[in-house]
Amino acid sequence: MSCKRQLGDSENVKKIKKRNKREEIAKLSPLIEDEDVKRGVKEAWSQQASYSHGGLELNCYPFPHCIIRNFIQSDSFTENLKRELLELNFHEKSNDLYKFKQSDDLKKRKETHITGLRAAIFGQFRTWMGEVLGVDLEPTVDISCAKYQYTDVLLCHDDELEGRRVAFILYLVPSWEISDGGTLDLFSTDGNFQPDNVVKSLVPSWNTLVLFEVSPTSFHQVAEVLSEDKCRLSLSGWFHGPSLERPPRHIEPPLLRSPHLPRDETLLLEWLNPLYLDAEYQAQVQEEFEDSSEIQLKNFLKEEKFKELNEALRLAENKWTKLICVSACWELLRSEAFFLLLSNFTGLRLHYLSPSEEDCEEEVDEAQARETTGSPTEKLASKNTKGITPVCVGELRRWTHGGYTLLHDGDASRAEYALDLLLPLGCSDWQPDFGGFTSYVANEEDEELLTVYPEENSLALVYRDKETLKFVKHINHRSSTLPIGDACMQTFFDFSFVYYE
Repeated sequence: MSCKRQLGDSENVKKIKKRNKREEIAKLSPLIEDEDVKRGVKEAWSQQASYSHGGLELNCYPFPHCIIRNFIQSDSFTENLKRELLELNFHEKSNDLYKFKQSDDLKKRKETHITGLRAAIFGQFRTWMGEVLGVDLEPTVDISCAKYQYTDVLLCHDDELEGRRVAFILYLVPSWEISDGGTLDLFSTDGNFQPDNVVKSLVPSWNTLVLFEVSPTSFHQVAEVLSEDKCRLSLSGWFHGPSLERPPRHIEPPLLRSPHLPRDETLLLEWLNPLYLDAEYQAQVQEEFEDSSEIQLKNFLKEEKFKELNEALRLAENKWTKLICVSACWELLRSEAFFLLLSNFTGLRLHYLSPSEEDCEEEVDEAQARETTGSPTEKLASKNTKGITPVCVGELRRWTHGGYTLLHDGDASRAEYALDLLLPLGCSDWQPDFGGFTSYVANEEDEELLTVYPEENSLALVYRDKETLKFVKHINHRSSTLPIGDACMQTFFDFSFVYYE
């Protein structure tokens, strides 16, 4: 019995030693244990003031954020931590807001140094952070690893999700310069609590931790990484606790919608490729569009008109909205004749002369209808006065490096059935990996339904329902690395219109 008991004790000792080896808790900066420093940070944070001591710096503009250099005491621990992180599996993450690689949540990882850092952050550092803020932070902490490489980016956002109270980022990067990109950019806000301008850019540095309080004004971004050979490796996550009060969300007023302009087919004859004015070809287009709810019509404008428009936009710099040919094309896309043409292309009722489903059913009994209600022309005219007038809204947009659009929280609730029109100019040989394409996604899903790439003189039509949203993908640094003389590769334009029945 004695012998068996000793053997069991020996096994327990081995297990304890193994567990202790596996749980080599990271020793954090002595600043975390310094009571004077903690009091100083707490007082300054509560008064929205600045504070610094050694490698710790607190600044409250544009919102409270704290930098702690040499966050982990041991260089060997930090190097081993980096090695373990780089051996993880990373998943490509890409949507309207970001493009980078991310690991799974690290809460259950068993690697020695990942486990050790997690224990220190979940324990000692969480306690310190809660005492500084004067709030009870929950034991649950989100933590994962991210790799940002050339052209990766995380665009402007505030981090606000239910329960997030403090965000933190630990950098494990090589020597880093501001010219490498990848800075943590902090935004000021306007009177509507919306992001305004980047007022501070924090350059990542080895073994440096940055933290900030998540609030309605904590707008920030990871600037695009411009270095082609450096990896911006970081650990990041959130402490959870009671959220700060948020003011009502600001909603941007929608662009003004307008009915068609009273212009006849003369504009179509002047501007459009004659192929698209042929009735039989229009029927083919409609058949294809009704099958897929999207189509691209190549060489849409007459070649001479397209060249005139393209050249004028290229040379006009910032005065392009005042160009006569631009105004004429704008008038074309808003004209009554063009509304009718779109009806013929899509089968949508964008003009009172376009037949509806009811009209098709009535044609079966047309003779009886004429006897009781008059001629077909009179019927269509009367329907125009009873129905909802089709409208459109349009923009002429200039795209260059750094341009993008984002999905917003209220987009889904305001979504409508609509026909999107895109007519790009100045984008010959545009490459898909430049960004700048329009992506259609299902609401509350990562699934991409359709991608429309900029294509020279190609009219894109897409019909979307209430569950479909769209955004323009961030245009990255690759688009600006081509010769400056090749202006069409530096900048492109597009007419972007939306039509509503």
